[in-house]
Amino acid sequence: MTKKLMLGAAVGALMVSSAFAQSPTPSSPSASSPPAASSSSSPSASMPTAGAAEVIASQKPDQWVASNFKGTDVVGADDAKIGDVSDILFDKNGNIQAFVISVGGFLGVGSKEVALAPKAFTVVPGQNGGAEKLKTSMSKDDLKSAQNFARYEAPRPVTTGAAPGGTGSRPAGAPPVNR
Repeated sequence: MTKKLMLGAAVGALMVSSAFAQSPTPSSPSASSPPAASSSSSPSASMPTAGAAEVIASQKPDQWVASNFKGTDVVGADDAKIGDVSDILFDKNGNIQAFVISVGGFLGVGSKEVALAPKAFTVVPGQNGGAEKLKTSMSKDDLKSAQNFARYEAPRPVTTGAAPGGTGSRPAGAPPVNR
């Protein structure tokens, strides 16, 4: 549930930042902006407190939810489809670091994933009122030749030799087996 909430917040932040980036006039701070950092030397002075949570009542037309964002078409400079969004990479603070794009293959088989920073995209409306798309200046060939996105894999527990009185292995740091 927390992952879905963070993902939704990250996508919402992207849409808001895209809207501000396209705005010709500077926007003023809104009521939903976090409070300004105080001059206190406390490291948590600029961090919102747990009681400062903001409830979002509904989705706005310029916002996407993660369930709809996954699978969004990615088009190149010529407006031809070159892939689709397979995942979103964000940090523990909810900041979007990259959109993971699935390129090539057929129905996900034989495709590769490439991660691109959000600034590599602009949001474009779909044709005839269709779903919005993400547009990049890269071509399908550019993405196919780009470095593959490698997902993090947690280290596996280290195993030692046979346990006393047995033939199996056990995780490092596990208490001795008494038989």
